[in-house]
Amino acid sequence: MSPLPTPDVPQAPPERFNVAAHLLALNARRGAVTAYIDDDQRLSYAELDDRVRRCAAGLLGLGLRREERVLVVMQDSVDFPVAFLGALYAGIVPVPVNTLLTADDYAYMLAHSRARAVLVSAPLLPVVGAALAATEDKLPLIVSARVPGGGATPANARSFDSLLDAAPLAQPADTRADEIGFWLYSSGSTGRPKGTVHTHANLYWTAALYGTPVLGLREGDVCFSAAKLFFAYGLGNGLTFPLSVGATTVLMAERPTPQAVFKRWTEQGVTVFFGAPTGYAGMLASSDLPARARVKLRLCSSAGEALPREIGERFTAHFGAEIVDGLGSTEMLHIFLSNRPGDVRYGTSGRAVQGYTLKLLTEGGLEAPQGEIGDLYVSGPTSALMYWGNRDKSRSTFQGEWTRTGDKYSVDETGAYVYAGRSDDMLKVSGIYVSPFEVEATLMQHAAVLECAVIGAQDTDGLTKTKAYVVLKAGQAASEDELKAFVKERLAAYKYPRAIEFIAELPKTATGKIQRFRLREREGKGLQGKAGA
Repeated sequence: MSPLPTPDVPQAPPERFNVAAHLLALNARRGAVTAYIDDDQRLSYAELDDRVRRCAAGLLGLGLRREERVLVVMQDSVDFPVAFLGALYAGIVPVPVNTLLTADDYAYMLAHSRARAVLVSAPLLPVVGAALAATEDKLPLIVSARVPGGGATPANARSFDSLLDAAPLAQPADTRADEIGFWLYSSGSTGRPKGTVHTHANLYWTAALYGTPVLGLREGDVCFSAAKLFFAYGLGNGLTFPLSVGATTVLMAERPTPQAVFKRWTEQGVTVFFGAPTGYAGMLASSDLPARARVKLRLCSSAGEALPREIGERFTAHFGAEIVDGLGSTEMLHIFLSNRPGDVRYGTSGRAVQGYTLKLLTEGGLEAPQGEIGDLYVSGPTSALMYWGNRDKSRSTFQGEWTRTGDKYSVDETGAYVYAGRSDDMLKVSGIYVSPFEVEATLMQHAAVLECAVIGAQDTDGLTKTKAYVVLKAGQAASEDELKAFVKERLAAYKYPRAIEFIAELPKTATGKIQRFRLREREGKGLQGKAGA
């Protein structure tokens, strides 16, 4: 298959622009086409249009005003896009948040965002209720019972369906393209999550630069994302991209286990799937892996972490569909560095998406030569405006037209970007940089390894050595010496892990990213224990 032609950069949206109204207008002729399928029902584009406008009117009817925030603690169902787009249509700022957090996390987000209402899925009421009890404000609470596991709406709340009893709002808020549209909270893997502020135009640009021209999504596709809608990656996959072309999206409230994913693939005829490396590894290791003939996949996407070459090659050999691996971030909203369908080079992140500019800088601030590792910076139209209420972190991340990604990369002889690791995960062993991802990718080639993570661990002399935490496949066995020898045969001798610890499960964020800092904390406690022994 030959690579897709590179299109021209699309026209910018007009100055007066409401992205919800834009997406509804794109699908005005597709009224009977199914927009969403969730665990409970189907929603046509005509029904989506009507519910979004009713939701907008209902939110305004609660007394919410332009630019005020509403916290969205909702599992993936048809009510999520209705709520998100309804808020945008009304000029209200939706703040979707992780549905797996604690009451303390939600209490922090309520206070930090100064949300004036909360939209919540019924199964999450206990934890959200505890967060609300810790606040002084008596905020309107709107409960969606669209997903399984919820009880009756409490007396101090109203149902999401009743919010939609309002007459449809005839005209959208007269917002501007660069006006604050919505927030997304960062994963908070190194402290309190940061409120990342995005504009109406940013949603437009991710679809115009990536979803349509790179992935080639089209009307008739059935899209399904393992990454949930509260995540920047999932928001594009399950809302902006399919709605920009009139495709159908499958939503699922439960966790994306291999079995749950396979069920949607085979029953709903999914053609485009969006996942993450850990998910693909788990699926390939599953005894329930469906045969190629049982699925309709034509294309898959991967983000969150770099996709190991071995996983991509095995997946394509089994299903015939390529996995287009790319790099994005909450700060840039979606993928800006990517492989292309028909031109996938597993083991690399591809090239810059058109409309974005990349640069690699050394520790001294100079352009990194080809083949050398540098800090990745990106410039493009989807950059967030700021981290709300965090001036210092905003200034260190958003530097003029450039956004510092926190990732380290090198560029190979073909011009493709090769992932080296997060800046705070890089290791310096005997004065030489070692990429943890390179070691991990090599370990992943061993037949017994399901997944792994490599960190720097200090020995009793205070010297940093590489250590690997390894999860073995069910029913498989491997020794520490065997895996060390396996890596030595494939990498320079100084890169092999000096210690290997077998572990049942790696610590991860709700979006599937490995939390290496948790492993470093574990190492630090272990070293303290030895010192005190």
